[in-house]
This record gives sequence, structure tokens and C-alpha cells, in this order.
Amino acid sequence: MSDPLYRKDLLRLAADAAGAGRLAHPDASATAHNPACGDRVTMDVRVEDGRITELAHHTQACVLAQASAAILGAQAPGLRPADIQALADRVAAMLQGGPAPAPPFSAFSVFDGVAGHKGRHVCVMLPFKAVLEALSETAKPGA
Repeated sequence: MSDPLYRKDLLRLAADAAGAGRLAHPDASATAHNPACGDRVTMDVRVEDGRITELAHHTQACVLAQASAAILGAQAPGLRPADIQALADRVAAMLQGGPAPAPPFSAFSVFDGVAGHKGRHVCVMLPFKAVLEALSETAKPGA
């Protein structure tokens, strides 16, 4: 397949679905929805000492959102909310034509072909929206 949106590496990430599923007892969960296409991503997180210890996602979405969620599923444990926000900012900048995030987040380079498809940027960013919302719940008093 020669379409830059659906390269083999991207399809493989989506199929591998690292972190797919739900956590039995998450500290917080959040769902992000894209009404334009119907994509929906739910992120469950467990957090200890301000760091993600576990992340799981339930992704009913296109292959772009699935692959983005899978990368987060594999890479998010150990990160703080500020790290996730910084990564989201780097990925958003890459989608605007900037460089891919540096290792260990270079897997997001599979989305470089999405830059010319502004309507698909939301698909890639949807898992970030869900996980950041879930992390904001863990920061609230009593959480």
C-alpha cells in the first residue's frame, strides 16, 4: 500500500494494539470523541507519585487513532502529565510539518504522512485528549 496515511508500520502498530483493553480499577478514565467521524477513545490510567504506572485504552476508531493509542499504551507508563502534554505538543507540531518526536517517542514518525490531511490530525491527537483528561482527574482533590 503506497498511501502515506496507511503505511505498513502504522498498520502494524494499530494491529499490535499495545495497551488495548480496560483496567479493572483505574484511578481515572476519560473518553474523547470525534463527532466528525465517530472515533471514540477511552483511556484508563493508574498513577502513583505523579507518574503513570498503567495505561489501557478502549479504541473504537480509525487506524490512525488506534495506532496513536497503541504508541501511548506502550510508552506512557513512567511518564508524568507534563511529559504527556509535551509529547502531545511535539506530535501536534509534527502534524503541522515539524520534526518527529525524538526517541523514545520516534514511533510517532509513522504519522508524518498525515501532515497534509488536516482533518485527520484530530484522529492522531484523540488518544492524547483522552489520557490528558483522565490525568487531570487524578490531580483533583480526593482523586
